[in-house]
Amino acid sequence: MTAHATDYRWFSEAFPGLREAYCLTLVEGVSPEELLRRAGAEPEERHTGVSELVEAAYDAWDEYDGDRLFIAATPLGGWALAVEPNGYLGIAAPVLAALSAGTRLVSHFRNVNAVDHFHWQRDGHNLLHFEPLFPARRDGSEAGAAAGIMREAGFDLTEGDEHDHTLHTEAAFALAERLTGVRLTAELLESAVFVAGTAPRPRG
Repeated sequence: MTAHATDYRWFSEAFPGLREAYCLTLVEGVSPEELLRRAGAEPEERHTGVSELVEAAYDAWDEYDGDRLFIAATPLGGWALAVEPNGYLGIAAPVLAALSAGTRLVSHFRNVNAVDHFHWQRDGHNLLHFEPLFPARRDGSEAGAAAGIMREAGFDLTEGDEHDHTLHTEAAFALAERLTGVRLTAELLESAVFVAGTAPRPRG
């Protein structure tokens, strides 16, 4: 994979609302329905395109006062892609363990305060975790070995004032593509059919 942060500039332009607060998760070899069930949700409805997901997610937040979180998934190249506008199931510790059981997972998250996380796991084991805004600080069994592919994806691993924060969210997309082989496009996200439901908000 040769994906670079600059390949994902379209994300901010096409989906400015989603970019403000999102969680994207890729789980290998499971169906969208299985992904939802592992996250604690039952498939209840279908939506076409990310724009519908954003509206449905905020409606669910209002309906359940944040006690249940909206999650939607679609099949994609041998993986299932979960999209959570204003959600974080894909980075919550108990859900991460369930989603990655017996398989591989890549998830990345950003909220309205620019707090962000990136996870790469296999069968509940942390291969790599870091905050895209501060990629020099990372943990996991592949944290050291991942430095090269992270730089190739567009992350600046320099610490201190010289660190370049430009396109760190887009670099997370590029790294996810390099780790999974799944390329996301604006056209794909707007045309995909998602199965969706709500799951209890994680408590730990």
